[in-house]
Amino acid sequence: MSAATRRPVVIIGAGPVGVTAALLLARYGVRSLLLERHRDIYPLPRAVVADDEICRILQSVGIQEEFAAVSRPAPGLRLLDPRRRVITEFPRSPHGHHGFAQTNMFDQPELERLLRGALARHPECELWSGVEAVSVTQPADGTAPVQVTFRRDGGDGEESLWADAVLGCDGAGSITRGAIGAVWEDLHFEESWRVIDVRTSRRVHSWDGAEQICCATRPATYMRVGEDRYRWEFRLSEDERLDGPQGRERLRELVAPWVDLPSDGSEDDDFEVIRQAQYTFRARLADHWRRGRVFLLGDAAHLTPPFVGQGLCAGLRDAYNLTWKLARVLRHGAGDELLDTYECERKPHARHMIRLAVAVGWAMTGGQDRGAAFRRAVVGAACRLPGVTAAVSRDLSPALTAGPLVRRRPRLTGRVVAGTFSPQPWVRHDGRRVRLDDVLGDSFAVLTAVPPTARMTAVATALDALTIHVDDLGDDGTLAAWLARGRADAVLLRPDHVVMDTVPTGTGDFTGTTVWAPLLHTTRRPAEARPAP
Repeated sequence: MSAATRRPVVIIGAGPVGVTAALLLARYGVRSLLLERHRDIYPLPRAVVADDEICRILQSVGIQEEFAAVSRPAPGLRLLDPRRRVITEFPRSPHGHHGFAQTNMFDQPELERLLRGALARHPECELWSGVEAVSVTQPADGTAPVQVTFRRDGGDGEESLWADAVLGCDGAGSITRGAIGAVWEDLHFEESWRVIDVRTSRRVHSWDGAEQICCATRPATYMRVGEDRYRWEFRLSEDERLDGPQGRERLRELVAPWVDLPSDGSEDDDFEVIRQAQYTFRARLADHWRRGRVFLLGDAAHLTPPFVGQGLCAGLRDAYNLTWKLARVLRHGAGDELLDTYECERKPHARHMIRLAVAVGWAMTGGQDRGAAFRRAVVGAACRLPGVTAAVSRDLSPALTAGPLVRRRPRLTGRVVAGTFSPQPWVRHDGRRVRLDDVLGDSFAVLTAVPPTARMTAVATALDALTIHVDDLGDDGTLAAWLARGRADAVLLRPDHVVMDTVPTGTGDFTGTTVWAPLLHTTRRPAEARPAP
């Protein structure tokens, strides 16, 4: 095996999840090679929603300002009855916890172009297009190197690479999932829907947010994606076509509540159907996400119905959670036990988000049994209770489950902060107004509201962490108020800006150093590269 065939990380799939993972690894100095079977970006729309947490991840890879120029904030989601009367509304703030609008509409090909542009600016990242991975093989004990066999488009035969780690970002039909012996856990939702993407300058009768029509016989979703871009989703049978003269009339009937089209069945150049595709929306979770140095991310690990707009978001969260840990193993000699926390943290979170999407699908738009109308009525009544919709909107993404890297103390008083992201207000740094993460960078950090104690300083030194007094940041008081609500004098932030540990008010020390220190602190050097067979 030559040096040319050995890579620190091979990423299978160069969609948004794979490219984001490569960019994040590059920030930690880890080189990666992406293998993508398509020669260019897939040109048609798919994902259209990103929340404020995802915007924060895009900020970390350096494209958030460009993304803001091609996306637009949306005010939230309305649930409507079959006559389009509002059952309830879930508002989304233009100023979320992460410093961005809580809901942002975009066109996936535009996001992918931004990510590919960033990839080209990083010499640590290499992309091979027109290359299809055909197998992933690792030693029986799960150690590196991992062999990736691939085939070039138009090439003769198969070739191989070896890697210290392989990230399977290869979608629902993942070969990586099969390679680690993972199987789907069925979370009991499967429905066939037609997704229709349209460009039109015609007047569309709706608000700027998303709408879901709650109807047992013809549920539907509508959203304005861009200036002249719209998406409708209808539950249609496989044989219901929307092209040709008869299909055109059927399309006119379906979109009639929102937009007026000619009733004579003629083509309308001002109403262009960019794409229509039949999708089977499923709820599934891989039973395990890792074997040794091979990992599943994105749709390779989980599938969700789209009703709360979290499909792509979940995959980018996977990348953000895993990459800093993998970098610490590959670059700083941490043990592989650190990598166990990836699935432990991400799988329960993904399960929660899938179940939330399923609940919306079944209770409001899905199901045709006798209980469907009753479920819609109950959910509608619950949503009218004071504070319910605001709470659902605020807590869409839950805290990470307690574990070695999330030290949660008994909740006697105060709001839980361990396992949550720090807020991201605007702050002053070197005379400039910047977002908090631009100050924190990719390192550990101690944010404190009190003078650092000797123990706090020792922890910061051991982790090479920044120590920042919140009063020195010149924000609007957000950080001090957040610490006070959590009854914490200080917090220890991980490189992904999740709170790992806290200093409870008046105690002067973190609560879980004996648990997380062995995973992060090591005196051994990174293992020498094991030769390929």
